Amino acid sequence: MHAPRSYTAFAGARRIASGSAREVLQRLGELACAGPVLVFDDATGAQVELDPRLAADDPPARAGPGRPKLGVVSREVSLLPRHWEWLEQQPSGISAALRRLVEEAIRRAPDAERARLAREAAHRVMTALAGDLPGYEEAARALFARDAGRFAQTTRRWPADIRDHLAHMLGHAFPPGDDP
Repeated sequence: MHAPRSYTAFAGARRIASGSAREVLQRLGELACAGPVLVFDDATGAQVELDPRLAADDPPARAGPGRPKLGVVSREVSLLPRHWEWLEQQPSGISAALRRLVEEAIRRAPDAERARLAREAAHRVMTALAGDLPGYEEAARALFARDAGRFAQTTRRWPADIRDHLAHMLGHAFPPGDDP
């Protein structure tokens, strides 16, 4: 079972809400923000628009091909002919073979994969919120070089809410003993 999605909203450099979709929407409804508000999916770092009519904690699954009630989403995959031939020979069909391959890859190095995804998510948020701040390019290089010390050094003068949120997102994304 997956953990419920969480979101964080910023008005400029100020973090104004964090939590489930419902909690963030409720907090935004209580505030009168003068400027634009950016809301981020904490897991992916993607900017999202939350529908104020949401009754559930998570945005509804998009409608379309697949089996949405089971969480299955249909998308297009482009492969070389030899890949399709191999997949067609697998027991249980192409979709089952692809799911097995993905699950194996996820299990192979879960900590490294989580760290990579955390760095990419933090980079998306960092670009949106701090892309114009001094030291952004150096911080991005430090982030992808997995250099927590240099990352902390280059972001130390950034607004506290941005700096703290990035540190929270990064969690264990840097090698042990090198936390930001």
